[in-house]
Amino acid sequence: MNQPQPPPQTRPNAQDPDPKDDLYVSWNDYHRNIEQLALTIHQSGWQFNQIVCLAKGGLRIGDILCRLYDVPLAILSTASYGGENNRLRGSLTFSKDLSMTTANLGSHVLLVDDLVDSGQSLKRSITWLQHKYGFYIDEIRTAVLWSKACSIIEPDYHVTYLSHNPWIHQPFEKYEEMDITTLAAQAKGST
Repeated sequence: MNQPQPPPQTRPNAQDPDPKDDLYVSWNDYHRNIEQLALTIHQSGWQFNQIVCLAKGGLRIGDILCRLYDVPLAILSTASYGGENNRLRGSLTFSKDLSMTTANLGSHVLLVDDLVDSGQSLKRSITWLQHKYGFYIDEIRTAVLWSKACSIIEPDYHVTYLSHNPWIHQPFEKYEEMDITTLAAQAKGST
């Protein structure tokens, strides 16, 4: 299978390893990692009654976990990356509120995202939840697929610890570099 090569000169910062050290993730690996995360949480014995996922990276993970555990899902939209191919880390922005279908947030919250990089998003999301919903929350635990050594926070659950802080190329990354007209042109060319 051909794996895409990273574009030149788009590294997150000059301290990062060479692009050949990047981590490329297939759809199969991505889904296997989510299942492993679900099993890791299950084996811990911790009981939670709410999942909050950070969008966009934690959406797919939160969706699958809420189906497996049959607990409500809430979505906290955040944004911190932008620029060319969404690789430039900027200031962290939060949505005004959670998107959820329950009247109140659960008391034992599993906060999920795809990865913990600098750790700022996860750390500040915990603070945001405690500030907005602290009255309801007894405990928050965190879960990610990838935990990088450079993070200022260690998640409670993770699948893979990355000591060399690679840029992670997830299978949906191609959509960061595409718009609807490009997709339409590709679809037209394949018929």
